[in-house]
Amino acid sequence: MSNILEMKVPSPGESITEVEIATWLVKDGDYVEKDQAIAEVDSDKATLELPAEASGIITLKAAEGDAVAVGAVVCLIDTSAAKPAAGAATEAPKAEAPKAEAPKAEAPKAETLATPAAAAPTYAAGTPSPAARKIIDERQLDPTAIKGTGKDGRITKDDAVNAPASMGTPTGGNRSSSRTKLSMLRRKVAERLVAAKNETAMLTTFNEVNMTPINIIRNQYKDAFKAKHGGLSLGYMSFFTKAVVRALQLYPDVNSMIDGNDKISYDFCDISVAVSGPKGLMVPVVRNAENLTFRGVEAEIKRLALRARDGQITVDDMTGGTFTISNGGVFGSMLSTPIINPPQSGILGMHNIIERPIAVNGKVEIHPMMYVALSYDHRIIDGRESVGFLVAVKEALENPLELLMNGDAQKALEL
Repeated sequence: MSNILEMKVPSPGESITEVEIATWLVKDGDYVEKDQAIAEVDSDKATLELPAEASGIITLKAAEGDAVAVGAVVCLIDTSAAKPAAGAATEAPKAEAPKAEAPKAEAPKAETLATPAAAAPTYAAGTPSPAARKIIDERQLDPTAIKGTGKDGRITKDDAVNAPASMGTPTGGNRSSSRTKLSMLRRKVAERLVAAKNETAMLTTFNEVNMTPINIIRNQYKDAFKAKHGGLSLGYMSFFTKAVVRALQLYPDVNSMIDGNDKISYDFCDISVAVSGPKGLMVPVVRNAENLTFRGVEAEIKRLALRARDGQITVDDMTGGTFTISNGGVFGSMLSTPIINPPQSGILGMHNIIERPIAVNGKVEIHPMMYVALSYDHRIIDGRESVGFLVAVKEALENPLELLMNGDAQKALEL
């Protein structure tokens, strides 16, 4: 007697109602072990692995790309099935092979059905409907290149919407293309980015930072820091995070959010750090950064970055955050206008470090310089607060020993 277990989609997070089957890691009819990863599912916040709840033969109930509600059945596991021997697993496909020849008998029918349709085109074939014509004109498409799926071959509105954009007259060379469905995570990121542009009064202010003082401290203590703290590197992110926390405490409006007609202010600093993972942009959160030392910040950012890189980031890791830091400099960006991460009200953009001539005490000197950008929601943050905040970040980065380390670098770095 078989014992069938229904596997349902678990809830990845409080606000998530559906997920998308990104990849099945097993095939229909495979024997799976308990806790074996059987699928990768995309939510609008992260990609998660779905482990088998029991051992047995699996029957898939959803296809890759399907959107499945939380709590819905995605597969069945026959827990009473015995684990097949290694030899049986390889011989099973051979026994099924002759069945693949059966469809050959149906092939002539397809030809006889297709012939009358091809021989009797109607006036409607290739003719766009009024709604389709409007879209074709707006997108400047070639109607002859669109295959109509409507009655008698008429071009429907959906045909026009889904038609590839015209790429001009080819002049030779390879002109192939491909279409892939965006993951749920990428679609949600796109939706949030557009919402941030449309629903906030976003402005960006800029400044520049002389990185020489930070470089002096890093060069002096980085080896001792790594040796003392188990191989942990002393990077720039700890200095920027500490500088941002100090500025948020000086300008609390930047650490606030709008909720309807109310302003929510926070007395803690949860710093979201934008990182690029294999599934796209992810923004894990460093909780209560105001309580962390330089070592604590570096350790937490390294932990979150490794989880994002390995696809192990969780929804909880990315939930919340009161302010975001984005480092486009790791990709070589010199200057950008970062987009706010809703519902937050501000985001700091870091950029690459370039040696440039600057005036120092009336003399021209070469120093490593970085442009920094603060994008903010002008509905809740005034110009005085935004500029003051960025100047406070600059001051702390250019005088880290006094403003971030209380004059004692060794004690601040726990050496």
